[in-house]
Amino acid sequence: MLIRCYRPGDEALLVNVWNQTLPQDGITLKRFIQKVLLDPNFRPQGLWVAEHDGELVGWILAMIDHQDILYQSDDLGWITTFGVAPPYQKLGIAHQLWEHAEQYFLSHHRHKVMFAAYAPNYFLPGLDANRYPRAYDWLLHHGFSVLYSPVAMDKNLVDFCVPEDVRLKQQELEQLGFVVHPLKSSQIWPLLSFLHQEFDRDWERAVRTALLGSLSLSQIWVVAQDDHIVGFAMYGGYEDIAERFGPFGVAKALRGQYLGKVLLYRTLEAMQRQGLHSAWFLWTGEREPAGHLYLRAGFTITRRFHVMVKTLSPKRTP
Repeated sequence: MLIRCYRPGDEALLVNVWNQTLPQDGITLKRFIQKVLLDPNFRPQGLWVAEHDGELVGWILAMIDHQDILYQSDDLGWITTFGVAPPYQKLGIAHQLWEHAEQYFLSHHRHKVMFAAYAPNYFLPGLDANRYPRAYDWLLHHGFSVLYSPVAMDKNLVDFCVPEDVRLKQQELEQLGFVVHPLKSSQIWPLLSFLHQEFDRDWERAVRTALLGSLSLSQIWVVAQDDHIVGFAMYGGYEDIAERFGPFGVAKALRGQYLGKVLLYRTLEAMQRQGLHSAWFLWTGEREPAGHLYLRAGFTITRRFHVMVKTLSPKRTP
């Protein structure tokens, strides 16, 4: 068994072993290129593969924010995905791959490793213990612990309509000066400023990237008061998947005033009018206010994940 770094030409082989190992979460070559090779933080030294008689049978992908722009942390690294083809499991291959990834982190002075909350290019927000119990046990055995457990949700839009109480609440908010509508070109900079002030940098980056791509202004809905953006919701902004909802948020000081509820329902209405049959997202806190809002709006939980973390100790030389 040979453990080595990624080499150009491995792409189709990696996709093949990935789809053998994770058939319910398979990928295409295009997605692999977009989310791995074109990630500005990707380095061949962070993607380790296991090779047996010329066949790739396993991999592990370690990522570091080399420019420290997105996360502003010089001690953080991520394992975004790993796996070993079924015929080669229980042979210690995953352990060997992890040892190389661990050394990669330590050589860059990264001592806190997370699985798998690497935005924006995570494939899943964490480990789905129901679908991959063996991988979950493996991470626990190797010193990872659960940091938090987000959930994915879906909502069918076929019979969706905005409830009358939401329409009345919108009228009340309008009397207070809060206007809900699709993003205007004059509001792009105010929106980016709002995101920079109120949320993690990933949300600002997500909106910038989406608007630089094919996203139309009508796919971002905002709440504004006196020309100030105080809330937003986006759909279709990730990988051009129109039914993928989010991100979505309201200014901290204004939460609990039904702005988020009205904004959510109006955005779902816009999605249905575009002909979309569902809305879904991968990540929210089930017990957080947003999670309760989604459930009351008719979203159902489809998957549960564990974001996991491990603190590395420097290797000691004998």
